[in-house]
Amino acid sequence: MSTARVIIADSEKNANLYYASRFLAPDPFIFIQVDGRRTLIMSDLELDRAKAQSNVDEVLSYTKLSRQAKQGGAAEPTMMDVVGEFLKSHGVNAIEVPSDCGVVYADALRKRGYTVTPKPEPFFSERMIKSEEEIALLTEALRITEDALASAIELIRTSEVKADGTLWIGGKPLTVELLRKAMHLTMMERDCVAQHTIVAPGAQAVDPHNEGSGPLRANEPIVMDVFPQHARSRYFADITRTVVKGKASDKVRRMFNAVKEGQEIAYRMIKDGVDGSAVHKAILDFFEQQGFKTGEQGGRMQGFFHGTGHGVGLEIHEPPRVSPKADILKAGMVVTVEPGLYYLDAGGMRIEDMVVVTKDGCRVLTEAPKILEV
Repeated sequence: MSTARVIIADSEKNANLYYASRFLAPDPFIFIQVDGRRTLIMSDLELDRAKAQSNVDEVLSYTKLSRQAKQGGAAEPTMMDVVGEFLKSHGVNAIEVPSDCGVVYADALRKRGYTVTPKPEPFFSERMIKSEEEIALLTEALRITEDALASAIELIRTSEVKADGTLWIGGKPLTVELLRKAMHLTMMERDCVAQHTIVAPGAQAVDPHNEGSGPLRANEPIVMDVFPQHARSRYFADITRTVVKGKASDKVRRMFNAVKEGQEIAYRMIKDGVDGSAVHKAILDFFEQQGFKTGEQGGRMQGFFHGTGHGVGLEIHEPPRVSPKADILKAGMVVTVEPGLYYLDAGGMRIEDMVVVTKDGCRVLTEAPKILEV
């Protein structure tokens, strides 16, 4: 008896389903893989489009399978009856589902006698190794993101510093919200859609995922972390730069230099077969040697208290991780390298690039310059 992989979801939200089918739809549909053969079971609405646009081996009619299930005794066939009808004809008695499979689906399949096993991510391990085509799509999204970030930095550079230290441009305050909107519009014009873009000035950035708010000021670091998804390809990009309008403090300058060197440590270490946790530890140790301690201070976490990097692809955060947890890097993986330092008396400092792991090292995809003072 065979084991089937089953995904029941909508591919707009489920990256595994889009990866397996290359078919984009907003409503749930059925994907089943048996002995390497991939099948979609589609409603009448999407049947012909799926046949034309997906890359699976066959596309079957949900209506026809539902009719067969009814002939087999299901009074009002459900989606699980349709799945069962297909599996029965293929001699399947065991099913692998993603870890985010709905409990209702899993329980219904178990009631029909199937062994259902949730498989943790990566559901498709091959998703972690990017093809040259995928790397090109990631790079396309990255170039658009770099241009948007450059336009934001130019707004900061050309802004006027008022007597109270706030930045103004075009006769109005330059705020986090204005800067974020400018980047979003630039990216939207080129088919990239961004959410939760971080523009975090000063101490706001000590919470690394704080999106930021309010007026921007001179002489304090502004962390900008931009990670849009390309609307056509579905692939993400991820980049962070930190700049200061005016003069950076000595501590901020030391943080900037340390974070840049932390990236260089990663670039020297990353290659096929290296454990990402060793890369992370080397950077953490270097920061400690430079006097940048990590831990709780005054009731707040400060220092370097997030991972060094993560995979990027059809999701903004996907395996592998470059973090305290062991994770072996393989050639073809695309990961971020984003060490950071965060202190309440100085603000945040993060610089992030995307790299491709190679047999003997890594190739940096990001081209944006790293400049502190603008």
